[in-house]
Amino acid sequence: MTESAHLRESLPLDPPRLERAPLDATTLDASPLDSTAQLLSRITDQLGTQLSHVTLNGTRRRMPQISRPTLVAVAHGSRDAGALHTVTRLLDRVRELRPGLDVRLGHIELNEPLLPDTLAAVEAEQRAEGVRAVLVPLLLGRGHHVKHDLPQSAAAVVGADIRIAAPLGPHPLLVEALSSRLAEAGWRPEDGASRSAGVVLAAAGSRDPDSATDARRMADLLSERLGGVPVVPAYASAVSPTVPAAVRALTARGRHRIAVASYFAFPGQFAAASAAAAPWIAAAPLGAHAALARLVLQRYDDALTTTAPAPASASTPAPAPAPAPASAPTSASYAGQRRELATA
Repeated sequence: MTESAHLRESLPLDPPRLERAPLDATTLDASPLDSTAQLLSRITDQLGTQLSHVTLNGTRRRMPQISRPTLVAVAHGSRDAGALHTVTRLLDRVRELRPGLDVRLGHIELNEPLLPDTLAAVEAEQRAEGVRAVLVPLLLGRGHHVKHDLPQSAAAVVGADIRIAAPLGPHPLLVEALSSRLAEAGWRPEDGASRSAGVVLAAAGSRDPDSATDARRMADLLSERLGGVPVVPAYASAVSPTVPAAVRALTARGRHRIAVASYFAFPGQFAAASAAAAPWIAAAPLGAHAALARLVLQRYDDALTTTAPAPASASTPAPAPAPAPASAPTSASYAGQRRELATA
């Protein structure tokens, strides 16, 4: 019997039950071989490595996963009992989209768990291997919470690698969620071309001018999505115009079928007051919409590649997260987002 034939008989393998993969040339010595025996020895070593990943019944062993940073979703908090229920449903959907990812919740105020408590729990569990997390604000624009509260909370965990994602808006996925909620409330495609229809984009409001810039950008994107119908941003607090004032402004332009698009992530006092001011239909808050769940994960992924960790010292000011991209999406990008949402 030849040496090569002896090798084949010494490996009683069942080829259909093994995952075939080419030999990794980088693991073989590039120096000249002195004999056939050396070649056979190296091939045997390579086969042994591959067989170590296969169980006795022929299935491939699950390789250990590299741990990913914890996703800490940061909600504002609300006295409305429906808010906590809704954010919990949203995060359940996020977990379904990314199995195995550690997803946790922290609130800025009003509800437990508060963000510092969530980060303390993460620190206690990960201290041995190093704390790694990404804070994803469930907030729709840049403002005080995003620029100050989140960086301070991250910097308080000394020595941790904690990154802060951009706020959720503006983004094309939010446009899809807003238009979907309007459709649920009774908005029809033909309303986008009607000379009597208009939309008020009702947002929370902030004294930070960047927050108003983000809201106006979302209003422009929603107008484009709805076929060009006027969309006027309005605010429930801090700045003007208010929702009733925006309704009056659209009425003065001859728009009498005025819908309120609820630019709130979750139910609450501001969302309820804005809906009550609608002269026609009012959409529900974005809530656990599939588009919002996908966007949470997109912000998480973006933060891992585009932002730096927060400073290791609580006394060092932390940089604010990068602003959300504001470029106008193309019709092709809208089509792609709708195809994704249809499979969610």
